Amino acid sequence: MYEYVMVRYGDLILKGKNQHIFRHNINNQIAHKMYGLNVELEFQHDLVFIKLNGIEADEVINRLNFISGLNSYSKTLKCVYDLEIIADRSIELLKHEITKKTTFKIETKRADKTINLKSFEISNLVSKRVLREVENLVVDVKNPEKTLNIEVRNDGTYIFTDKIPGIGGFPTSTGGRAMLLISGGIDSPVAGYLTMNTGLEIECVHFESSPLTPIESVQKVIDLVSVLSKYAPSSKIKLHLVPFREIHEQILLQVQESYTITIMRRMMYRLAEMLAKKNNCKAIVSGDSIGQVASQTLESLITVQAVVSSLVVRPLAALDKNEIIKIAKKINTYLISNRPFSDCCTVYVPKRPVIKPTVERAELNESTFDYQKLLKEAFKNTITIEINDRKPLNIIDKGFSVEEIFKK
Repeated sequence: MYEYVMVRYGDLILKGKNQHIFRHNINNQIAHKMYGLNVELEFQHDLVFIKLNGIEADEVINRLNFISGLNSYSKTLKCVYDLEIIADRSIELLKHEITKKTTFKIETKRADKTINLKSFEISNLVSKRVLREVENLVVDVKNPEKTLNIEVRNDGTYIFTDKIPGIGGFPTSTGGRAMLLISGGIDSPVAGYLTMNTGLEIECVHFESSPLTPIESVQKVIDLVSVLSKYAPSSKIKLHLVPFREIHEQILLQVQESYTITIMRRMMYRLAEMLAKKNNCKAIVSGDSIGQVASQTLESLITVQAVVSSLVVRPLAALDKNEIIKIAKKINTYLISNRPFSDCCTVYVPKRPVIKPTVERAELNESTFDYQKLLKEAFKNTITIEINDRKPLNIIDKGFSVEEIFKK
């Protein structure tokens, strides 16, 4: 039925003279996401047209939904500028889409200024035939249920109804790189998604403590990063697995119980910054939501962040749990995060964690063991893998330990 998908860019007007850089980035991502489909791409200054060549429009739109920086899409028909032909195609489209009594109006945009008729005149002439030949239509110019759009451009006339929202934001990788602290929970994958939506490309770091934590918790993280990789420009994201068991054990043995989570997070931030600097990441991204748990009070966040000089980005800072869950469900990470396997931040939670830790008290607890040596060793033995959504990695089915699977 449909011949094209019309793609509209997001808020690139905010980028002034740099618009061409952002358009070039988005266009490359569109081409990458369309790989393997028999479609043709037509890039224009303000729009992208994807000629379907028989491919279902929904298949194309499903792929576009993983690209940040796109405002909306429309399934369109195309014809030459001829009022009778435009009316024919409009009737064809509406008969396909209208199955019950529906209020509607026609809007015409005349981008080709060589056309003698004005926009409202084209709308009026086409509407006469449409109302005569399409059942169930009632005119409502103020609040219609369906709007028939006629866009007359230099290369032809495009006819469409709905504008399907894209995910908005700015194209991923145009704003630099950041290191995402990812656990197996609900929050951190959502933080990663929102970070990419602002134009940042991410790498992920996970702190692995098996056998203190189950191997399945690592699989959760791999699967979560695989989902996030769908939104990456190349459909790939690096995942750094840090061997955290020895540090974890020393914290449990040497640190005051109420401070164990605080010290654990301080160690994680130190390692994340080391990896960020090594991999040219300009910021650290965390899934903290202010006040959600004891480790996310202002005092806790300040005490943990004190160990790094890097910018720490917290996309979820002002969101409540319901808002975070809504996004997690939208991006298909919620069910994965809900698998019953805990990571090192949740498996040994103290009975009464400190709510208002101080830097001084944290440093006193850290002085009880040689954490610098442990950090260097963990950094040295960090395993980096590339997660690609097109090639799922399942370490559970293979029956390997973390060390064994990543030696292969």
